[in-house]
Amino acid sequence: SPDHRLWASLSLVPLIRIISLSLPLASFSLTYWFFFTSVPLFAAAFLVMRLLDLRWRDVGLTPRGLPLQFLIAFIGLGLGYVEYLILRPEALVGELVIQQIWWPALIILISTGLLEELIFRGILQGASVEHLGRTMGVLYVALYFAVLHVGYKSLIDVVFVFIVGLLFGWIVLKTKSIVGVTLAHGLTNIMLFLVVPFLGSMN
Repeated sequence: SPDHRLWASLSLVPLIRIISLSLPLASFSLTYWFFFTSVPLFAAAFLVMRLLDLRWRDVGLTPRGLPLQFLIAFIGLGLGYVEYLILRPEALVGELVIQQIWWPALIILISTGLLEELIFRGILQGASVEHLGRTMGVLYVALYFAVLHVGYKSLIDVVFVFIVGLLFGWIVLKTKSIVGVTLAHGLTNIMLFLVVPFLGSMN
């Protein structure tokens, strides 16, 4: 039932924080922290998909409209720059050179972009829209998405992420694909943690 699908999908949200707080990862760089926490979360997401009989196309992982999805991806460049202005994090690598950034960029793309969009816009938004309707479903998921960013201790960032969640949710509703927002989300974090910190230091 829609009730069952929503509650099963919601089980993934607290798991994000439970896993990130319980794994002894303090000695690892943030790049590998993203990777190690994503492995059990991917396993949980796939289990929920199987439990709810969701196929790849049901969660928006389809090749439909790929040219448009690649255009959507470029939104991430601007979003990453804006979020850097809010948070000003340190760079995750020592230098802005391809040899140092390609591996962290790939991890960030998969372990934040793909994972979080699969959970929020793929699984949870589908269940929320089915149960609450299109508008309330997108709002509901964007709110959860924003709340999980309170760890940065910035109200401005929480509001920013809420708006981004609404934008990503609307895009997925219209395109029925999470490919574009997955790439945009990954690019946002790549810009935030790997690229813009160096551009800021050049000024």
